[in-house]
Amino acid sequence: MTLATTLDRIAQLQTLADPQAAARAAAAQRAAAAATTTTAATGTGTGTGTTVASSTGFATALRTASATVGSTPMIDAARSQAGVVEQPPGSNDSPQIATYRQAVAGSPGPGPWCAYFVSWAASQAGTPLGDQGQGFGSVDHMWSWAQGAGRGVPNGPGVVPNVGDVIVLNQHTGIVTGVRPDGTVETIEGNSSDRVAERTHPAGEAIGYIRVA
Repeated sequence: MTLATTLDRIAQLQTLADPQAAARAAAAQRAAAAATTTTAATGTGTGTGTTVASSTGFATALRTASATVGSTPMIDAARSQAGVVEQPPGSNDSPQIATYRQAVAGSPGPGPWCAYFVSWAASQAGTPLGDQGQGFGSVDHMWSWAQGAGRGVPNGPGVVPNVGDVIVLNQHTGIVTGVRPDGTVETIEGNSSDRVAERTHPAGEAIGYIRVA
C-alpha cells in the first residue's frame, strides 16, 4: 500500500468516526477565503491589500498637494506653451516668442518677455490686459495700470491670490495656477530660465496680484 493510499484510508476512517469533520473542514476553508478577500479589499494586510492602500494614500496626497487649484482659459493658453525656449539661447527671441510680442501694441522687438507672455495668454483667453487691451511689455507698466484700474492687490499678511491671477514679482511676472496649504504660490511663467515653465514662489515673494477678470 502506498503512502497516499494509506492517508486516504485514514481520512475515510476519521470521517466514519466523526461525520461532521468534513463539514467543519469545508467551513474553515470558506472562512479563510472570506478573510483573504476582506483583507485585499480594505488594504489591511500584505500583498494586493497593501498595494491598494498605498495607491489610495498616494491619490489623496495628490488631491491635497494644493489647497486651491484649477484652470482658466488663460492658464490653459499658457500651459499649451510649456517648453517653449529662446532660439538661440539667451536671445530673448524665437518664432513663438515673437508671437507673444504681437499681443502688445506697437509690435516691440526682442527683450525680456515675461510680460509679453502674460499679455499673450490673457489675449488668447479673451481678457486682454490694458484699458484698450493693448497688453504690456513691462512689468512695472502692467502693475501701474492694474493699480489705477482697481485690479491690483498688493501682497501682505492674509492675502491669498486666486487661481488665474497675474503674479507681480520683482521685474518678473507669471500666472497663478495654484496655492498650497503653506501659502506657496504655483505659477506658469514665460522667460523663466529662458523658457516657459511652471514654478513656485514663497507666499511673501510677490509684490502683488492682478485680477484679470
